[in-house]
Parts: sequence; structure tokens; C-alpha cells
Amino acid sequence: MIAALYVGDQPGDPYVGLEGVDVWGVTRDARRYAGPDPVVAHPPCERWGRYWGGGPSARVKRELGDDGGCFAHALESVRRWSGVLEHPEASHAWRVFGLARPHRAGGWVVADDHGGWTCCVEQGHYGHRARKATWLYACGVELPSLRWGKAHGRERLEDGYHTTAERRAARAAGVPPVARLTARERWATPVAFRDVLLAMARSARKAEVA
Repeated sequence: MIAALYVGDQPGDPYVGLEGVDVWGVTRDARRYAGPDPVVAHPPCERWGRYWGGGPSARVKRELGDDGGCFAHALESVRRWSGVLEHPEASHAWRVFGLARPHRAGGWVVADDHGGWTCCVEQGHYGHRARKATWLYACGVELPSLRWGKAHGRERLEDGYHTTAERRAARAAGVPPVARLTARERWATPVAFRDVLLAMARSARKAEVA
């Protein structure tokens, strides 16, 4: 059995209905997961990413890392029960929790002194419409050779503007808008990438923990 933490739990979501997968989504507080199965964790990233403060149009300033303890629990679960954790590239959680930054070009590197490893991989190689660079943290599992490097010919997650003023200036200059993916499309985990993560977690019992 694999515990899928902080994932969608509605019909059609990628982890729902899979044999051997225990889904902890919105209706089950994943922070209550206490083992003993290996995990695949997708903790919320809104307060850890580039726009952790709420983005250029935010009216309320947010606090960095204010996720109710989700990332801390996911990290501890991976370390204790083995498995893999996924977060966006450049997640501030890596710095806050003392994890080494992976190489942008790919490849696994030692993340910490808990036996953890980390890498950067683009989900565009696995079917996402955008490149969607992603950082993984794994512990106690076999480390696969993934499809490293840039996923060419993929759409962007965002329109590339950092402030509302930049966006308005571009429109005034006649620069055509860049089509953005919907929120659901941005957060979706491609089936092929899901299967990679599940395979890593399922390797836990035959992996030698560092």
C-alpha cells in the first residue's frame, strides 16, 4: 500500500481509484497520516513558491511558509516511512528546511543528512502541457534516471509578468497576451509522472536506506 498525501480526492483525480493507493485528500486531513506505508506527497505550495505573498494583485500580504504545517509533515513522513515529495522548482521550503538545491539540468544530489536525495525534473517530459519544472525529495527508495533537461515546445504556466503594472504596460504597447493554463491544468499531475512517483514509493522495501 502507498499513501498519497495532499492530493485530489475527487473522481477523475490522478490518484483516485488506484489499487494499492490510500488517498489522503481534502476530506481527510493528510497531516493526521502516521504511517506505516511509504508515501507520495504533494504538499500545498502556494505559500512556498515565487508568489508566496499572494502575487502582484494580492490585497492581503501572506506569510512565507504559512501552510498549516503541511510541508513539515510531508517531509517527516517521507523521512520516516520512505517515499517521495514533490514541490515546484525554487520552492522556498528547500531553504527553510535546510535541503540542498538540486541542479537545474537534472540528476540526483544529496539533500541532507537524513538520507534524502533531491533533483529537478520537468513534468513536460511526462505529458504536462507546460514545462512545469519540479523539485523532488526522496528518501529510502530507489532513485530512477528521469528525463532530465528542458522539455521543449511546452506552454508556460504563467504569462511572464511579475506585476500588474508590467501587464498593463504590455497591453498598452500592443503586446499580445500569452495564453495561460487554467488553475486545474497547472496543478494537475500527469498520469505518466504519477506512475514514476508511485514506482519510487513502491521500491521502498527493497531499497537500502542511506
